[in-house]
Amino acid sequence: MTLQVYNTLSKAKEEFIPAESGKVRLYVCGVTVYDQCHIGHARSAIVFDVIYRYFLHCGYEVTYVRNFTDIDDKIIRRANEQQTDYRTIADRYIAEFYQDMDALGVLRPTLEPLATDNIPDMITIIQRLMDRGIAYQSGTDVYFEVERFEGYGKLSGRQLEDMMAGARVEVDANKRNPLDFVLWKGSKPGEPAWESPWGPGRPGWHIECSAMGHRFLGVAFDIHGGGKDLIFPHHENEIAQSEAAFDAPFVRYWLHNGFVNINNEKMSKSLGNFFTIRDVLEMVHPEALRLFVISKHYRSPVDFSDETVAEAERGLERLYGTLGAVEERTPETVDTGLPDKQLQSQDPELWQEIHDFPGAFKEAMENDFNTAQAIGRLFSLQRSLQRFLDRFGQKKLKGPAAALARQAASCLQKYAGVLGLLVRTPGSFMEEQRKLKLKSKSIREEDVIRLIEQRNVARQRKNFDEADRLRGELERMSIQIEDSPQGTRWRVVG
Repeated sequence: MTLQVYNTLSKAKEEFIPAESGKVRLYVCGVTVYDQCHIGHARSAIVFDVIYRYFLHCGYEVTYVRNFTDIDDKIIRRANEQQTDYRTIADRYIAEFYQDMDALGVLRPTLEPLATDNIPDMITIIQRLMDRGIAYQSGTDVYFEVERFEGYGKLSGRQLEDMMAGARVEVDANKRNPLDFVLWKGSKPGEPAWESPWGPGRPGWHIECSAMGHRFLGVAFDIHGGGKDLIFPHHENEIAQSEAAFDAPFVRYWLHNGFVNINNEKMSKSLGNFFTIRDVLEMVHPEALRLFVISKHYRSPVDFSDETVAEAERGLERLYGTLGAVEERTPETVDTGLPDKQLQSQDPELWQEIHDFPGAFKEAMENDFNTAQAIGRLFSLQRSLQRFLDRFGQKKLKGPAAALARQAASCLQKYAGVLGLLVRTPGSFMEEQRKLKLKSKSIREEDVIRLIEQRNVARQRKNFDEADRLRGELERMSIQIEDSPQGTRWRVVG
């Protein structure tokens, strides 16, 4: 099967064929750095991180560009509020962005250009549009004249006539048409400004990505991505200004991720259901948030709620729990060179699933990056491996049985890693998860350990009534305990 991607431009799935064999040129719209990122930003970042990882997994040479908008009305407004300059605000929130992305396990792109470092390229494109009569100056601003671009609306599927008839755009006397968009904004007193042929000012938002995409990836690069909210007007305007300037297709495949809803409602500060990534990671393990995001197909909406996030947490705990069981119950060094016949004899179904897994994973991901299907395969393998382990009770596995378990665990980790999952050791994940849950329930770890030690003493003295009382106290604290030959284990439930 060849990779099929849904192209927003054609409104259909298409075979992905890069312009240059073995290489992928990918551009994703980055954030405007005036505040902390919210979980909508997390979804887009994780979705395109998985796509990036998959291309790398397939052996492509990937040039991945994700920009920062570091000059904008919101940034200037925030700087004025805090009585500082735009650069201080931008640098602060770029650092915050990296902190969030690193926590989520998002790989750094190849290039992360700043808009302000690429203003000469923007001026060059604007001048080309002016020379061609497709842009015009009005006062201190420069606008793109949408009626001069024949294909306007082809990405969003909107008709120019309908948009003009129903345009609910703030009246601007400087525009020839209410749909015309700004390419260059003349500066107001006290605002940051750059020199241009049209006077001091700064670029409009839409021109940024056209300039940086063209500079770093060339004309007609492979993939441009972003959230569905960017289809119109941002990406529509990018196409118009880029193709009008260079007489060539701007991008070959357009990919857009769906929205994040909160309890089946659109996320909005006015509704009081607005969550920053930082807020969420106070309550939810970053890998659980990642699993939640990619458990649905990237083009579908996802509903963020206590239950959907808890479901992702439980799933991640099962995956790590099975890997941890393999670690504990197999030798550190296992002979993996045993003949297939020996391994197959231990459990034909598990052996077959391991050998079928690469093809099944590829089939899912080649179907427009269907991470939901790929994750389903991961859980199927986890269940088969856990069932195999359960056959042996608490016994240690040796020989072919240990080799088969290790092979299954290795397969699980390898392909989960393509999705950015199971990148920790089981022990470190369980410890991180336990601390998060204790914090969310305002339980001190030292209090739990004290009660467990008291219970162990009671059991040693055969004071089983006291041991049962202490177990009950722990259960009321949402602490589940399990006695094993290695000692008493515990975890936070609920």
